Amino acid sequence: MTLKTLQLSKSGATVAFRAQGAGEPLVLLHGVGMQSAAWGPQLEALQRDYRVIAVDLPGHGGSGPLPQGSALRDFVAWCHDVISSLNLGRVNLAGHSMGALIVAGYAVTHPDMTRRVALLNGVYLRDDAASAAVVARAAEICAGQSGQLDIQTPLARWFGTSAADGANRAQVTSWLNAVDRAGYGTAYAAFAHGDKVYADQLSRVTCPFLALTGDGDRNSTAEMSVAMATRAQNGRAMVIKGHGHMANLTAADQVNECLLTWLKQPETQKELL
Repeated sequence: MTLKTLQLSKSGATVAFRAQGAGEPLVLLHGVGMQSAAWGPQLEALQRDYRVIAVDLPGHGGSGPLPQGSALRDFVAWCHDVISSLNLGRVNLAGHSMGALIVAGYAVTHPDMTRRVALLNGVYLRDDAASAAVVARAAEICAGQSGQLDIQTPLARWFGTSAADGANRAQVTSWLNAVDRAGYGTAYAAFAHGDKVYADQLSRVTCPFLALTGDGDRNSTAEMSVAMATRAQNGRAMVIKGHGHMANLTAADQVNECLLTWLKQPETQKELL
């Protein structure tokens, strides 16, 4: 998967991406601290029928950062700049974690450009305790008060002790260790404050909408996925048993099957109420 770069037409910033296959475009956005390479199993499986474009988020991998303090809406505007600069036309969008917040916002604000949207391990209306914890963590990271990033805590949540999990854990560890601290902080702050930004507008999403998570994900819960799918006009929730936050890696075959089913749904557009 060769990494390519492009200068965005509106902002002039550099974006890095991996593209494979031909057909309808499918844009993939990863989570905070990851890279476009985290979509390796999806790039391999879905490029047989689609043009799959996995993009490095701002300040991650080879993509230039957004200004410090950028919020979720700025990441959504960046996503539109990417899609426009690549001249993709109407796209299918799938995002993981932070990427899920971005693609949900994109589907709300650019329905004419969205064929289908899928949210993998997305967050939605965190409770007060969860919200306070993630906001505090974001403030700590942005203030540079935590010294070296604590990657062991999320890794322990995301992976078990099997040999397969060990290989995935090692790869994710390398991405987390390589991430730019400022880019990570900006994205994490937007993620921490982003779960409510478009929450009350999901009912405006009329295209095929998939909310998928693992039943072991304590932060992007099955209840959140069901709530989001119920809110959307053409939504479906899928919960993969025995897996957690990194389901696209640990349950790649099941996730790919779910994505293929979603991609084959007709592009029925319902009228907004």
